[in-house]
Amino acid sequence: MMERFDLAALAATLRAGAGLKAKQDIGMVATKLGVNGGSMIAVGDDCAAIPDADGFLLLAIEGFMNEFVARDPWFAGWCGVMVNVSDVIAMGGRPIAVVDALWANGENEADPVLAGLRAASEAYGVPIVGGHTNINTDRGQLSVAILGRAKRLLTSFDARPGDRLVAAIDLRGAYREPFSNWQAALGAPHERLRGDLEILPAIAEGGLAKSAKDISQGGVVGTAAMLAECSGVGAVIDVFSVPRPSGVPLERWLTSFPSFGYLLSVTPCNLEVVLAAFAARGIAAADIGVVTAERQLRIADGTSTQTIWDFTERPLIGCAIEEALA
Repeated sequence: MMERFDLAALAATLRAGAGLKAKQDIGMVATKLGVNGGSMIAVGDDCAAIPDADGFLLLAIEGFMNEFVARDPWFAGWCGVMVNVSDVIAMGGRPIAVVDALWANGENEADPVLAGLRAASEAYGVPIVGGHTNINTDRGQLSVAILGRAKRLLTSFDARPGDRLVAAIDLRGAYREPFSNWQAALGAPHERLRGDLEILPAIAEGGLAKSAKDISQGGVVGTAAMLAECSGVGAVIDVFSVPRPSGVPLERWLTSFPSFGYLLSVTPCNLEVVLAAFAARGIAAADIGVVTAERQLRIADGTSTQTIWDFTERPLIGCAIEEALA
């Protein structure tokens, strides 16, 4: 039976969510750095894509909330590798290596973070090749950067009206409470994790999609908003079509950060083969909506729609396609 809820109230909750609010910082920083228009490397993607020989070098970095590092230091270390790997994969690339920057108040505080970093490095088969460490600070802080390579890109700038929006999420996991991090990688066989990393590069290299983004702290809806804005389009998402674990409330799920979760913009003729590629690896994937020419992100429940963001009224991250190409 379809669960009952107020779509307008859900939309209001999503608009006010911390994940979507945090994404608005991107525009301010890009403007102050002068990189949100006229740059050779488009800003707004999961990685910077730097042309190199017959492909692209991919460069990305992630920093972590102090509260998260203090409360769950081992998992913060694990995520340092995991989320960076996800950024590279989202662009159709393969990770090469990571470096970390760690601050801690003594060796005992640093140990669990380092153990988490090492465990994820071994699980995903991505080496840690250097970094910076200071264990004489008054609090723990962590950032991790990654280098990858892609033969053919999936970007945030190539979604087009009429494309179908595909969500692919590994549901074989559980929340890492109290945060809304859906963790499907811990305890999974390393061989399976590494095999799953090949799905998106294969899709990119096969020309089955041109646009994708990993589902981040903004959740499915916030990530779709960033993808739509960068591409200069809009989208309508059927919230009931989003792959979701049994028993998880829709409101929480739509703002969750899955360890393996991606949105792809796929032409209708390639939809079936893209869905099959994820299904073959045991990953839930579904057509959750459509990319539109109207520059609004909307959610739908089968009978009505609600606008989450209208890009004609104000930007979200300020990295729309016309700005990137200016």
